[in-house]
Amino acid sequence: MSNGPLDSLRVLDVSTVMAAPMAAALLADYGAQVLKIELPSGDILRKLPPLKEGKSLIWKVTNRNKLFVTLDLRQPEGVEIFRKLVGRFDVLIENFRPGTLDRWGLSKEVLWSIQPRLVIVRITAFGQTGPYRDRPGFARVFEAMGGLAYISGRPDDTPMHCGYPIADAVGGVFGALAVLAAAWKRAKDPHAEGEEVDLSLTEAVLRLLEFLPIEYDQLAKVRERAGNATQFSAPTLVARTLDGKWVSLTGGDDVRFACNCRSIGRADLIDDPRFSSMALRAEHAEELNGIFRRWCESHTLNAILEAYETHDGLISPVYSIAQIEQDPQMIARDAIVQVPDDDFGLVRMQNVVPKFARDPGKVRASGAALGRDNELVYGEWLGMSSDELARLREAHVI
Repeated sequence: MSNGPLDSLRVLDVSTVMAAPMAAALLADYGAQVLKIELPSGDILRKLPPLKEGKSLIWKVTNRNKLFVTLDLRQPEGVEIFRKLVGRFDVLIENFRPGTLDRWGLSKEVLWSIQPRLVIVRITAFGQTGPYRDRPGFARVFEAMGGLAYISGRPDDTPMHCGYPIADAVGGVFGALAVLAAAWKRAKDPHAEGEEVDLSLTEAVLRLLEFLPIEYDQLAKVRERAGNATQFSAPTLVARTLDGKWVSLTGGDDVRFACNCRSIGRADLIDDPRFSSMALRAEHAEELNGIFRRWCESHTLNAILEAYETHDGLISPVYSIAQIEQDPQMIARDAIVQVPDDDFGLVRMQNVVPKFARDPGKVRASGAALGRDNELVYGEWLGMSSDELARLREAHVI
């Protein structure tokens, strides 16, 4: 049986930490065969909390569905082994600083001389060109310089970062999308040459923000922080319920606004001239938000959700992960699944997104131990003997 729509795609992942490995993991979710190469000392993500018994739990998700080998590309013998491997693959994903692979004797010209159709995806903080090309970066850098942190938070407070390195996840999605775009061309054209993809994670965050540049260009407006309100719609707010839970309310179009008003027993607001359009509602957002906030604060979560469901209003509970696990919609959709794990038997993590009806992907296993597949890849694939593998281990090549 196929493991997904990318079943025949072969990906070589030599990246570290989160964004680029996530791109490779997404491809693996859809069935691609992904081989992850680490230094013999291991990817630093293996040490990143949260930890259980000294094992990184985020590692098990970010590197799921992969094969694992160790190889030191800084050593000439490691480079020679890599050159033997790369010809078997369609895609190479790396996130070293610009020029690193070139210094190790693995320039794109060398790689394309071995595999002329190879798609080389380079994922870095600022891209392969420009004055910042050599700077290091982590998610907070991308979020700060890509514009996301500036518009996040309360108007009278500091810019805010999300409680998760969301920029890495954004970069992972863009990286996987880039591979699919390049692979599509090669699927259509058997004579298509290799491609080099230059993904700046800072630019990926900026792209996510959609209308900020055009708003500044056409209206000379710098969008500021607005807390939990949406500056182009109302009512939009996060409110605490009478029983200490949280709900998130959004305004939407005229139809949805009317439904929201009926949900709180205030149909009179629908014909109020102050709130007769999206633009006017945004202009009077403070007053409108206050009406809805006070109503939510005087009702329990269940009463709020029942009222909004009755009138087709637009509101949602603000879930913790514990609530997500218990939600009937998430359960019905198998949004979180049990996955085999070498350390803990079974672990739970997100299922493949999106779902394919005819050729679904699958989470086959969590991220595994360092060098788990050395014997398979080097022994069976490349035909190395046990003595040769022992010698390479002794020399810290693998």
